[in-house]
Amino acid sequence: MLVKGLGLIDVIMGIILIFGIMSILPKQFLIICGIILLAKSSLGMLMDFASWIDFISGLIFLLSILIPIPGFIGIILGILLLQKGFFSFL
Repeated sequence: MLVKGLGLIDVIMGIILIFGIMSILPKQFLIICGIILLAKSSLGMLMDFASWIDFISGLIFLLSILIPIPGFIGIILGILLLQKGFFSFL
């Protein structure tokens, strides 16, 4: 059940990154999303590729508050998060 919950978080964050709606979301929401993804990456202790995806995506969420992130970076990370989230439902 925990894996499916974490996968749902990945799917939601991936959709946010793919559609690039970070500019219209409140800053507090972006901070919470970034912290959640950084906390998820600490579960894997950055020893596998999936936890690195979470770590980099969390940094992108936090950095998007300060600087505009290019769209292709969001799309690439969003696709990786969506893929990771969908595989957790299998």
